Amino acid sequence: MAPQNIVVIGGSYAGLGTAHYLLKHTIPALEKENDTRYRLTLISATTHFYHKVGAPRFLASPDLIPLSKAFLPIADGFKDYDSDHFELVIGEAQTLDETKKTIVVKDTYGFTPSRTFSYSTLVLATGSSSESPLWSIPGSHEKTIAALKETQSALPEAKTVLIAGGGPAGVETAGEIATLFPNADITLLSGADRLLTRLRPVISAAAESQESALGVKIIHNLKVDSVTSSNGASTKVELSDGTSRTVDIYIPATGIRPNTAFLPKSWLTDRGYVITGDTTSLRGPIDNVYAIGDVAGYSLGGALDIVDAVRPLCSTILTDLSGGKVGKAIPFKQTVTETQIVPIGPSGGVGSVFGWRVPSFFVWGFKSRDYMIGMVPGVVSGAKFVKA
Repeated sequence: MAPQNIVVIGGSYAGLGTAHYLLKHTIPALEKENDTRYRLTLISATTHFYHKVGAPRFLASPDLIPLSKAFLPIADGFKDYDSDHFELVIGEAQTLDETKKTIVVKDTYGFTPSRTFSYSTLVLATGSSSESPLWSIPGSHEKTIAALKETQSALPEAKTVLIAGGGPAGVETAGEIATLFPNADITLLSGADRLLTRLRPVISAAAESQESALGVKIIHNLKVDSVTSSNGASTKVELSDGTSRTVDIYIPATGIRPNTAFLPKSWLTDRGYVITGDTTSLRGPIDNVYAIGDVAGYSLGGALDIVDAVRPLCSTILTDLSGGKVGKAIPFKQTVTETQIVPIGPSGGVGSVFGWRVPSFFVWGFKSRDYMIGMVPGVVSGAKFVKA
C-alpha cells in the first residue's frame, strides 16, 4: 500500500519546525497505532534557511555577524531521516488542485521539469514576502545574500540613507546603520503617527528618543509611493505628500504580503491569508489542510505565533489522522498581550513582554547582543522539538 503523503510547504521557521515535529513524533505515533505508512514531503523554495530576524544587523556590516551563520542548508538538518519517510523538494508551488489534492512545483533553479505531488494532508507554512530581498528569500537565497552584500558595500560611502517603515525592521535597521555610520544623514519614515504601533505610545516615544539620540531623523505620516529611478549610485523616491527625494541608499522595510498566489481563492481571507477558522486547532479552510505562521489568518506576525503553534498544530494532525485514537489535541493559546522586542543598535532598545515593559539591558540580553544567531543551527536541525 502506498504511503499517505503529508506535504509541508515552506522552508522557514514554521515549515521546518512543523516538519521536524511530524517526523520525530507524529508519524511514528501514527505508524505504531495502525498499518498505514506515512511519508513527509517538505517543499521549500530555497535550499537554505535564512535567519531573517537578524537582517538589520546583517545588512549594516559584514564584520558583526558572518552571513555564513545566517544561511544554513536545509538538507543538512534533515539528513538523519530515512528516504522512506522524508523527501526534500526545492521548488516553488505553482498551482494546487483541491479536488485532485495535487500541487505542481516548479524547480527554483530551473534544472528539472515541474513535478506534481499528491497529498493526503497539507500544511501551509509558506510565510510572507517583502518588497526587498533583504527581508525574505525570493526563491534563490543567493539573491538575498547579494542584496545584503550590496548594502554592506554601499553604506560606508553613503551620505544619505532613507528607510521606509516604522515597524521593527525599519526601526532596528535605522539603529544599526546610525550606530556604525554616525556621519550619514539617515531618515526614517514611520508611515504612521508614531513608531512601533503595536507597542503602547510611551514605548514608541522611547524608541523615537533613542533613534534621535543616534542622529536618525524621523518623519511621521509620510510614505513612499514609488521608486522612479535607480542608477546604481542613487535612488529617487516619490513620497505621499507629492515631493520626491534622491538618496544614496533606499531601504524599504514595508510591504509584507502572504505567499498564497498558488492557492484557491476560497481558501483565503480578504487580505490573502489562509483561513484558519478554528484558531485553537489551526485547521485550515477544508479538511486535512492546516496553516501555521505568517501565512495563516490567525497570525499576528510575531515569532510566538510560530513557536507556540508547532506542538498544537501537530497534535491536531495526530488526532485527526488517527480518528481520535492517538494522543490528545493541545489547544493553541495565542499570546495577545503586548509582546515585542526591538533592538536599537547593539547596546539595547525597547520592548514589552506579556504586557510588561522591559528595560534596555533586557533587550540587549535577549536580542540586541547577537540577534539570536546561536539559535539558527537548532532551527534547521529541529533541536527544539526533540521532545514531544
